[in-house]
Amino acid sequence: MPCYSLSSIHGASEWIIMKIVIMGCGRVGARLASSLDIDGHQVTILDTDSYSFRRLPAAFGGSALVGNGLDGEVLKGAGVEESDVFVALTQGDNRNIMACQIARQIFNVPRVVCRIYDPLRQELYGTLGVESISSTIVMADLFKEKLEG
Repeated sequence: MPCYSLSSIHGASEWIIMKIVIMGCGRVGARLASSLDIDGHQVTILDTDSYSFRRLPAAFGGSALVGNGLDGEVLKGAGVEESDVFVALTQGDNRNIMACQIARQIFNVPRVVCRIYDPLRQELYGTLGVESISSTIVMADLFKEKLEG
């Protein structure tokens, strides 16, 4: 099973399997969960709608749980207390940042990553200790590169 090499010491690689909780099983969440699962990571994906899990491939080896990622008991059930990474990928910027703050502040998840649509919020989220990716900025940059290239 391939995994990410996070460090090398004297030529020897240290292979780490991460425990990852993803909130939101939309197109991006499902694709990320599938890709991380293929790489051998332990993935749990949450969504409020069980129908969303249809996006996961039949071979998905992780866990898919119905629940609200803003609910502490749901997050506990997803294993957030033992996770290395929490990723929030819902359609709502406010939900995503709230869930990341809960994961970081209450459950001490070492790394939280948040998708946001509003580019103006990205800098603010960074000051809160939350890594964020603005899909609006990423897509605009990709389109610009494509048009100019």
